[in-house]
Amino acid sequence: MPRKDRDGLYQQPGSSNWYGSYTDADGCRRRRSTGTDSQTEARAILSRWRTEAHQQRTWGTEPTRTLHDLVIDYVDAHPTKRTLERDGYSVRHLYRLLGAGRALNHLTAADLHGYCMARRREGASPGTINREIGLLSSAVNWARRRLGWRIDNPAEAQRLAEPPGRSRWLTQEEAARLVAAAKQERRAAHLVDFILLGLHTGMRTGEMLGLEWRRVDLQQGRILLEAENQKNGRAGSVPLNRTAREAILSRARFRATHCPAAPWVFCTREGERIASIKKGFAAAVRRAGIPPCTPHDLRRTCASWLVQARTPIQEVARLLRHADIQTTLDVYAHLMPDQLRGTVEILDRHNLVIGHDQDERKTASSH
Repeated sequence: MPRKDRDGLYQQPGSSNWYGSYTDADGCRRRRSTGTDSQTEARAILSRWRTEAHQQRTWGTEPTRTLHDLVIDYVDAHPTKRTLERDGYSVRHLYRLLGAGRALNHLTAADLHGYCMARRREGASPGTINREIGLLSSAVNWARRRLGWRIDNPAEAQRLAEPPGRSRWLTQEEAARLVAAAKQERRAAHLVDFILLGLHTGMRTGEMLGLEWRRVDLQQGRILLEAENQKNGRAGSVPLNRTAREAILSRARFRATHCPAAPWVFCTREGERIASIKKGFAAAVRRAGIPPCTPHDLRRTCASWLVQARTPIQEVARLLRHADIQTTLDVYAHLMPDQLRGTVEILDRHNLVIGHDQDERKTASSH
């Protein structure tokens, strides 16, 4: 249970920060994190909130909302958000260029445009900048909707044009060479299993490196993914074919030999989670002598092979766990020309098109 004091402050289990409970200008009970573990500071912040609510209720004076106020409330309301670590990087850049104490009431579209241009000059990619601006936009919309803040959203319509996404996928021959090269990377014994699991399940890099043994169900032949494990925030599962199952069993043998108590499927001999495979993967790519590719290209390769094997696009979307099938179509539809050719040939088989052949047949029969 939260521990409260008589000033309306309380602490949540597992958090050192103080939270404040007060009535806002609309008469609604609000509970917010003060963002500090100092009870004295927290009491002063709660007092300010109450004063602002009184002024807004009595004189219609809109309180000053700062960027830091917004971040504290937004992060506190989304403790299990999968991108919290990445959001932290975005917040640091927003604070650095806009100012943590910047009043949102006076933040304009021109300010955000200037932010985008400054980040571009620093070498940030459009995709990175869009994530930073997108975080601000999402937080503002959330505060307007959930907290009733009367502020504009200057981050809307600031999205930069991004270059076309990568479409790199491996051929069967390239994949075989990559696996063979990975077997020679003695400092990365896990690399072969990682590559095979990625090629045969389409799992994301983070999903594989964060995989725990408790979510591996060999009896049912599947990997369980909880809501916090997935980009779409929904619980699900990924089926294991024979090759993927062998990769998991290889990891199980490694665990039994070196670290029986390790919770992670991909771990070191000491049982610690492997945080990144970029260096080992890049070394294997160079050794294989194939065009540059990344660990994420294993996921693209899995989907590309399935599409080329005439797997219905709906099933590919389900395997990849795309929230919108349009995402799957945008990336992989270009690999379906044979299937589309078969689709239009239906018109020929059913005489649904009037063309030169039909005209010639009619002319011949009249003679």
